[in-house]
Amino acid sequence: MLNLLYNNELLGKFLRKRGFVMDKIKVGIIGSRFAADFHCDAYSRNENVEIAAVAAPDNLEEISRKWNIADTYEDYREMLTRKDIDLVSACVPNFLHHEIVVAAANAGKHVVCEKPLATTVEDGRDMIEVCKKNSTRLFYAEDWCFSPALNRVDKLIEEGGIGKILYVKAKEVHNGSHSPFAKNKESCGGGCFIHLGVHPIGYILYLLGKGKNPVVEATGKMNGGGELNFVHKDNGGEDFGMGMMRFGNGEFAFVEGNYITVGGMDDRVEIYGTEGLVKVDITLGSSIDCYSRPGISYSIEKTDHNLGWTKPAVDEFYNLGYVQELEYFVNCVRNNEGPFYGVDGQAGLACLEIVKAFYESNEKGVTVRGSWL
Repeated sequence: MLNLLYNNELLGKFLRKRGFVMDKIKVGIIGSRFAADFHCDAYSRNENVEIAAVAAPDNLEEISRKWNIADTYEDYREMLTRKDIDLVSACVPNFLHHEIVVAAANAGKHVVCEKPLATTVEDGRDMIEVCKKNSTRLFYAEDWCFSPALNRVDKLIEEGGIGKILYVKAKEVHNGSHSPFAKNKESCGGGCFIHLGVHPIGYILYLLGKGKNPVVEATGKMNGGGELNFVHKDNGGEDFGMGMMRFGNGEFAFVEGNYITVGGMDDRVEIYGTEGLVKVDITLGSSIDCYSRPGISYSIEKTDHNLGWTKPAVDEFYNLGYVQELEYFVNCVRNNEGPFYGVDGQAGLACLEIVKAFYESNEKGVTVRGSWL
């Protein structure tokens, strides 16, 4: 009976105020590689979460042992039949996002979907509709919305520190993905731009759009994949992409995603206003400077080597916002509340539509116009 009542937000709040609270949220992980690892890391820090099971076709022994997960499944469909799992994390290659989100929603599970939302706009729309039909929440995992550095910037902007925003420049770049699925254009949905560019696009939508200020123009330029790539000739999709977008209220934004940047993951945001500007280094902003002749074991994601001068991250998953993001999603489930714009299905769909508009712009050599929100 209580589970039925929790489906009503007002009744849920009423019951919580009177001491009725949900037990620990039980999470099921689908996937066993990089994304699954940082999801497990975040959930393991949360006293209100139990990682109940993990499902993947391989690497099950390693991930279950590392994160002390009792139950493992080679077929995620078997895991979804469990009545005790409340929330599912879809940590799988891009082309599987649609299939798994739909299956989880049809099984009555809330679901966290990694970026991009899907490989096609049609699949993204279907995911939103299926979750709505089943009264399950679709959480879009845009961790930049939870980065401590960017959250501090949000407050500076809210207090009027840089005046009215005029222009934003943002990028996520590194030296290339090792995943065979990311290298394949069909399974990825494109190249580096859909794989990396969605992060800066997603944050800028959250910053400037807020679900009310649409992107109305997109102009993209990228190389063509394969032999047309700068470096990664074995990638079916592009290894360099950039785009300019204009918002309905007049602001401009420039975004970049590439696989040609050596030296580690480089995520940066610059925001220019009428009264000031702010520059943020999300990944390389460690307060530690280390020089090592023999080299250290790890500094930041995607480094080619760790010899000489490095800036080792203190808590990389926290700095990037993964920990806070998944804590927020868990709290949404516990409190029967929906996610804010930026990390909901609609924002994920808008990101995907804009990426596809950039691809269309590059292919046709024109500015693509629309209203993406």
